[in-house]
Amino acid sequence: MLILFSCGKNKETADQVFLNGIVYTVEEEQPTAEAVAIKDGIIIAVGTTAEIQAFVGKNTETIDLQGMTMTPGLIESHAHLMGIGYNKLDIDLMYVKTYDELVAKVAEAASKAEPGEWITGRGWHQDKWIEMPAQSVNGFQTHDQLSAVTPENPVYLAHASGHASFVNKKAMEMAGITSLGSEKPKQEVEGGEVIRDEIGNPTGVLVERASGLVSKLIPKDTPERAEKALVLALQELAEKGITSFHDAGGNQDLIDLLEKFQPEGRLTSRMYVMLSSRIPELVEAWYKKGPKIDPEHMVTVRSIKLNMDGALGPWGAWLLEDYADKPGQRGHETMPIDLVSQISEKGLELGFQVNSHAIGDRTNREVLDRYEAAFAKFPEAKDHRFRVEHAQHLHPDDISRFGELGVIAAIQAIHMSSDRPWAIGRLGAKRIKDGAYVWQKLLGSGAVISNGTDAPVEPLDAIPSFYASVARKTLKMTPEGGYEPDQKLTRDQALKSYTLSGAYAEFEEDFKGSIKVGKAADFTVFNQNLMEVPENEILNTKVMMTVVGGKIVYKAD
Repeated sequence: MLILFSCGKNKETADQVFLNGIVYTVEEEQPTAEAVAIKDGIIIAVGTTAEIQAFVGKNTETIDLQGMTMTPGLIESHAHLMGIGYNKLDIDLMYVKTYDELVAKVAEAASKAEPGEWITGRGWHQDKWIEMPAQSVNGFQTHDQLSAVTPENPVYLAHASGHASFVNKKAMEMAGITSLGSEKPKQEVEGGEVIRDEIGNPTGVLVERASGLVSKLIPKDTPERAEKALVLALQELAEKGITSFHDAGGNQDLIDLLEKFQPEGRLTSRMYVMLSSRIPELVEAWYKKGPKIDPEHMVTVRSIKLNMDGALGPWGAWLLEDYADKPGQRGHETMPIDLVSQISEKGLELGFQVNSHAIGDRTNREVLDRYEAAFAKFPEAKDHRFRVEHAQHLHPDDISRFGELGVIAAIQAIHMSSDRPWAIGRLGAKRIKDGAYVWQKLLGSGAVISNGTDAPVEPLDAIPSFYASVARKTLKMTPEGGYEPDQKLTRDQALKSYTLSGAYAEFEEDFKGSIKVGKAADFTVFNQNLMEVPENEILNTKVMMTVVGGKIVYKAD
């Protein structure tokens, strides 16, 4: 029945046909096919190659997939667009293995910089280093080596998680961050912490909102640099097969830039922007004008992002019980928890989806409590689709509430792969087993799971995240059998989490997310069948083509 007029004599002529492929539709009625026909960017037929060839006319473009695998276009449901672009302009520290390597990269940048010029970068993560420096405080490195190679330049290096930063002496002097023995010390800020040694000297590590003491001093980007960063980010999306992108906390500058690129035809992906609650005036302005639901399905703004706790790496996730490796410490909320109630009620009243960052079990519970109260207050708002971003560590009593309340769990499976080896030290074996990365338990509750990478926290590549979803192993393919293997996703579940569920998470499941007549011609084509190759070969899968609305925005050499 998915073949349009398959038995008729007067078939519609297609603009494009994709033939001779292995097509996974993510549709139960017709899960696989060989070919697809498209007209005006919309799918008009799905079937065998022989059936679809009947839609070929004089001006039809024919793309021979030559046995490659096609899926619905991948939907990245939680990442940071400009962060991806700026990561290409700044120092990329994602792959450094030691503190010495970090210092060397910064020293190289300093040798090319003018005196007083800011040096910025992102991606370091102390738990991923093969060794810690001899001098460390509270599990973090200290600034001495960094400051020694950058006497003339302020340095700001964001943690991979985005929930901490590392700065040098010059930057701290400019921000007034001094030792506790000084006359005017700069103390911890609300929702953050300046890490200090035992005698009160700042180490250079700033956690959560304390990073703002320095980051606010960095000169604002020029419009030209912002545009360059966006171009680089969009190129990366296309190369990684991403046809739709959920930006987890954008500002008005980003929205304006996307709306500038849209009529110029420069967007390689459909955009779903979450307004950052860190900018109250931005949220207030959008309350007044209401959600923007783009009829062209390219730039939609109808959700608000709340940042409610930190990450496990810097011990910032808010827990119900102490960290296993830091007795007496439970992390903290990073915004007043009552803000969840305020914005949830306003969102239900005005038609905005609310998406709350929650990693620790305390934060997840607090957010769910406030969602539930808001739903009770606005019972007429049935299709709210509120989300919890990450839903990483849950108390067992709260897992079923996702399905019961209709709250979407926007996970990033790659975090399990990267974090699980050391996360057990933070939480202990029991909490890991009962409530960390519990994807099958969430699905069992009736919840929808969408998937992503949180790039640039992790690389923007769905293949490692897909692998982590189904294998629950590190990217070195350990341990044998995977971590908590009963929580693995099946390959069908993993593909759905990256396609149809991602579309559902932005109210677009009737327009995209599966290969079906009447839906957008958004496709990702791979060099091998990631749904059937042996598990240890999944990571060898490459994106060969990315198609958005029938337009090929990327094609591999």
